[in-house]
Formats: sequence, C-alpha cells, structure tokens
Amino acid sequence: MDETTERLNRVFAALADPTRRDLVARLAAADATVGELAEPYDMSLQAVSKHVKVLEEAGLVTRSRIAQRRPVHLDAEVLDLMTKWIERYRRQAEERYRRLDAVLSRLTGDTGQTQEDAS
Repeated sequence: MDETTERLNRVFAALADPTRRDLVARLAAADATVGELAEPYDMSLQAVSKHVKVLEEAGLVTRSRIAQRRPVHLDAEVLDLMTKWIERYRRQAEERYRRLDAVLSRLTGDTGQTQEDAS
C-alpha cells in the first residue's frame, strides 16, 4: 500500500466518527483549543482530547503553541487529498453511466426526441 492510500485510510477512519466530523466542521471556521472544542459536548475534556489526537494522527489537524494557548488547526491540504480521491471515482462513475445511457438509447432506438417532437 502506498503512502497516499495509507493516509487516506487514516483520514476516512478518523472521519467515521460523528464527533470528529463535527470537530473538523468547527475547526474549518476557526482554530480552537481542546477546551473550547469540548464546550458543547456532554463528554469529558479527556474524551475530546482523544478525538483530537485521532484527527492529529490522521493528519487532519495540528496543534501549535501561542503563549499559554495551544490551538488546534485544521489542515485543509488533507481535505484536498480526499476531494481529489472522491472526484476521480465520481468521474469514473459518471462516464460509466454515460456509456450505459448510450447503449440503452441504441437498444431502444431512442433518438433523443420526445413524443411531441416526433409528431
């Protein structure tokens, strides 16, 4: 397995959890500390910290130190990696459906005209 595939596996596994997807959505708007991220959840600070650690290990977020503050930052580059992967397969699926539509049109003798156009 190549490095990109392994990275995508970690990212998709991390995003399988709804809390982590919510954390990513919130971090897309602004950096936040673990404490700030924990505020809306009915879970311990340690539990939120574990979620952040999973996101960090997947490469989705980084932590920095600004004086006494340790903000968590979303790495948008990883989202680009995911988008490219999804887009590649979306294009392949669309092409397959276009070919299927063409075959079905030939089989049914459909010329693209509606009933009204034919009269």
